[in-house]
Amino acid sequence: MILTILHIFGLVTMGFSVLMSTCLITSFLAEDGATSAFLQGMLASLLIGALLFFPTLRVPKKVSRQTGFLLVAITWSVTPIFCTLPLLYYFPGMSFVDAYFEVTSGLTTTGATLMSGLDQIPMSINLWRHELNWIAGMGIIIFAVAILPILGIGGMQLYIAETPGSVKESDLPPRIAQTAKALWMVYAGISVACIFSLKLAGMSWFDAVCHAFAAMSLGGMSTHDQNVGFFNSLPIEIVLTVFQLIAAINFATHFIAIRKLSFKPYAVDMEARAFLTLVLGSCVLAASVLWQNGTYADFWTALRHATFNLVTIATDCGFATQDFNQWPIFVPMWMLFLSCLSASSGSTGGGIRMIRTIILLKQARLELFKFIHPQAIKPLKIGDHVINNSIVTSVTGFIFLYFMCIVILVFTLLLSGMDFISALSAVIALFNNAGPGLNQVGPATNYASLTDFQTAVCSFTMLLGRVQIFSIIILFLPEFWKK
Repeated sequence: MILTILHIFGLVTMGFSVLMSTCLITSFLAEDGATSAFLQGMLASLLIGALLFFPTLRVPKKVSRQTGFLLVAITWSVTPIFCTLPLLYYFPGMSFVDAYFEVTSGLTTTGATLMSGLDQIPMSINLWRHELNWIAGMGIIIFAVAILPILGIGGMQLYIAETPGSVKESDLPPRIAQTAKALWMVYAGISVACIFSLKLAGMSWFDAVCHAFAAMSLGGMSTHDQNVGFFNSLPIEIVLTVFQLIAAINFATHFIAIRKLSFKPYAVDMEARAFLTLVLGSCVLAASVLWQNGTYADFWTALRHATFNLVTIATDCGFATQDFNQWPIFVPMWMLFLSCLSASSGSTGGGIRMIRTIILLKQARLELFKFIHPQAIKPLKIGDHVINNSIVTSVTGFIFLYFMCIVILVFTLLLSGMDFISALSAVIALFNNAGPGLNQVGPATNYASLTDFQTAVCSFTMLLGRVQIFSIIILFLPEFWKK
């Protein structure tokens, strides 16, 4: 088991060393002073990866469930160590805890940062942060499609079961590898469209690439301290809003829509309909609250700022154009609430996911129906599909663990001395991979003021939210390791 994990992890490490080479070339061409940092980081990762990969070439590649879960945990938690190398080499004063937080934020597509002076740091360093966003965004989709079958916790069966009415097995390529490739092509193609759209909207090519990577991965990283507010451009905000909404919808639905050249797959996707209705309706509600409270002089200005900032938090991206920490408390708290449940399954977003929310609401309604009609037999259905009881049980267990983890993590930060609003908003934002919170960790500041202990807790929060809880918690159950 250990040798198999070392073999696969060695391959992953070498892959990230290759990714560093693009930043190395960028640094060399731009003469931004970070060439040595990326060269050292690339060589160290390549050497360690090779030492793990090649001696274990003849090891059987069969992955048991125990090995699979352990591999997921190790890959997500140890890979950031190697990704910190360019930052540690270039910023000798940066602590390992801070560097680990920064790259973990990138790899989990969270978008939280503790770095300042982003406008002045080398172009290659900014590119590295955004490459981590983009690669991880695709990795999340591949994880859902290709890795979960190995773990025996769903894979394509769960992927299809979680999207009733929109994704049928016959609509997707028959093999997992083909499905992963098809979704990757959709992801890459929409990313290219986003780059060109941002360029036409007024961004430079470099900013367009970085912000497109962040938007499509719902990672929320930016090349400027003021984030998207730096541009103060309505066309840019519109483009980013549209592509964030696209990225938060199931990529299998995108694939089917593109293949059929039809918008019908979106119309029949209950999850997408619920997501768009909830988020866009909330934009109008938030704008009305801001206008009525005098935060903005007119409704249309309120709608502009409410729409962009609410969409970016609700989709778990994490961009910002305004300091929404100064808004009436209802709006930012509602935004954080939406981050818990808005994103679709099969998207790059985090949180509970909209399909689980729908299942839970329908189950609650069904229980009320049974209370009124105790003799009735009525299955839980989404559209024309009957939802298996095992899925309902899994959803219920997941949501219970979800809120219990939030409670424990909030109390941990409170114990460290953080105020309640900061602790609660930080945990919700990081657990859902949404980025900025409120008060001490609001959009006008960042996470730099946290102690090393608080930063470490926040890093763990991001990782736990990204791997959907079960993959980590199950490792601590003694019975899981019994043969």
